[in-house]
Amino acid sequence: MPHPLDSFFAPDSIALIGASRDLEKIPGRLLSMLRKNGFPGKLYPINPNYGDIDGLKCFPSIADVGQKIDLAIVIIPARAVLGALEQCAAAGVRNAVIISSGFAEEGGDSAAMQDAIADLAKRTGMRISGPNAEGFYSEAQHVAATFSPTVDVKPNEPRLLATARRIGIVAQSGGIGFAIYHRAKALGIALSYVISAGNESDLGAGEFLDYMVQDSSTDVILLFIEGIRDVDQFLAAARRAAETGKPVIVTKVGRSGAGERAAASHTASMAGWSTAYDAVFAKYGFIVSNDLDEAVTIAAVLTTNPLPKGDRVAVLTVSGGAGIWGADTVSMQGLQVPELSAPIQAEIMKLLPSYGAARNPIDVTAQGVHSGGLQKSIDLLDVSNEVDAMLVVLSLSSDTRMPFKQAELKPVISAQNKPIVFYSYTLPSHFARNELAASGVIVLSGLTHAGVALRRMVDYSKFKLAPPVDVAALPRRDLSTHLKSAVLSESDSKSLLREAGIALPDEVLVTERSALDSAIARVGFPLVMKIQSPDIPHKSEVGGVRVNITTKGEAFIAYQALQDDAHRHRPKAAIQGVLVGPMAKKGVEIIIGTLLDKTFGPMIMVGLGGITTELFRDVIYRPAPVGAIEAAAMLAELKASPLLNGFRGAAKADIPALAELISQVSLLAAAYRGQVSEIEINPVLVHPQGQGVTIVDALVVGKK
Repeated sequence: MPHPLDSFFAPDSIALIGASRDLEKIPGRLLSMLRKNGFPGKLYPINPNYGDIDGLKCFPSIADVGQKIDLAIVIIPARAVLGALEQCAAAGVRNAVIISSGFAEEGGDSAAMQDAIADLAKRTGMRISGPNAEGFYSEAQHVAATFSPTVDVKPNEPRLLATARRIGIVAQSGGIGFAIYHRAKALGIALSYVISAGNESDLGAGEFLDYMVQDSSTDVILLFIEGIRDVDQFLAAARRAAETGKPVIVTKVGRSGAGERAAASHTASMAGWSTAYDAVFAKYGFIVSNDLDEAVTIAAVLTTNPLPKGDRVAVLTVSGGAGIWGADTVSMQGLQVPELSAPIQAEIMKLLPSYGAARNPIDVTAQGVHSGGLQKSIDLLDVSNEVDAMLVVLSLSSDTRMPFKQAELKPVISAQNKPIVFYSYTLPSHFARNELAASGVIVLSGLTHAGVALRRMVDYSKFKLAPPVDVAALPRRDLSTHLKSAVLSESDSKSLLREAGIALPDEVLVTERSALDSAIARVGFPLVMKIQSPDIPHKSEVGGVRVNITTKGEAFIAYQALQDDAHRHRPKAAIQGVLVGPMAKKGVEIIIGTLLDKTFGPMIMVGLGGITTELFRDVIYRPAPVGAIEAAAMLAELKASPLLNGFRGAAKADIPALAELISQVSLLAAAYRGQVSEIEINPVLVHPQGQGVTIVDALVVGKK
């Protein structure tokens, strides 16, 4: 099915506005790159100062071409760009890439010029990439719409190509996008497209991601992002990638904020600047990498291997020490390096000299390479059900000798039974890279990155996209009467949660000493008593909580003491009264919270709760809403998850009840995002299986 951006990425005709004969300048290099890469369509240089450029007729303006044009590449002074785009739209040009700089990145009037470009795109329907872009490159279709030197054609340097599967690169930094391509190319990874999004006046990273997801020539996607502007398109594309099983490797920069969020709740104060991005990445199974070479290594492994069926790795080596190092690396990533069974060991030992080792790691030895033991061991393990992947650790520095024969290795790689990753502890020679590329093998030269890549493959193979949740399923109620201040007291917060349909214990707000008797009669002993004020969100900090009260005398003393302590610690606080409630049964303390992220909207958080929440920071975030299935998956990711699963003989906690509560709170946050900015329920006590959960404390912050 055609995609709206097909004519952008695979144009039949390109106009180059601002073309030049000077190859030392960007306009001249752009035309040169297009021609050297063998662009198969028609090229129309546009510049009133030339009659022709490099044998091509040069036109004074786009209107003078008189032919259908799919793509205009614009490289002229910033103040002339808008007029040129108006001419393009009038001439029926479908797409444009603006290389020119000097727009929103400068601010002031320059930012206004970019706004005008965005308006033109909306008004005319012309799709525009940039300004301040480095263009794009299609390796398969020979479209080098960029001035990047990484796409320069060098006849004396044949292209190393090891993969049939291709990567697509979407970058919000032109330099980094083409740097990813440059490094991937050096390893022998095939490319579909690399696109530099520039300032995203119209087309953004989300739409480019969407194109890569649906593109049949793109098998693995690499994203380099600073911040998402076209959020809805991005999220839709992310879901489509997860649904179709197309891996997305993402690097997000701008993680080091200059300060913390100003927030009333633990939920928001613990959230870093990239928390919401990481939550979105986790939801859709993106593979996060914060290192350029690591990201490319992951791409290399994904484009040359099937996904593993488990986490058991066999390490094969020609050097005992290197093999142990490889086994350590894999183990440190949490993968298994199991000892092989006696029958398999016996089979492998037949292939090795007496001083070899077959337990795992398997030391084939240099002699074993020459006798074919390495290849035969790979053949044996490739069909064995004892391991799920192989890491082959060897030396590939020779310019003349190879440890494999193509006729023997290529069929194993082509069979794609399980991942087989090759790492050279010496710098691999061009000869070795080329010889192995012919069998579909990429040689890696970073052991840690190879270990991480195997780990990420195992994780990705286990990922399951959670079913979507319909916010409309939540009955709409008017919560405005409960939002009495920006930060609600516990009592008011709980009233709002009750109104929204969330079950809470029966509690009484006592505003006068004379009402304490009836509150005690209603609730029953033992009691909890807590001071209530919208100005005291964290009551334990002012001695505002008394627990396990068992007599009327204790209750009356506590009532007065709570008021006195609150006035002493917070003399200006507006005191509403004292909340009287039942002592909850014991349970695992969990925190559930929500916050509003400025990019992605409502987020749901769950973690180890209680007063040590911010000390341990054992929390998981996801975009809200989530269903009970996704909530349970969040709980399983917590370091504290064993506490919910019968740790050291304790009863298994009621995880289904907790997951249902997390889902309810997330739906509330999503449905009322216009009224509520933060919710925190801390702690929730999770009782043994079948006994449900108890909300002990709650805090709601209205939308400012």
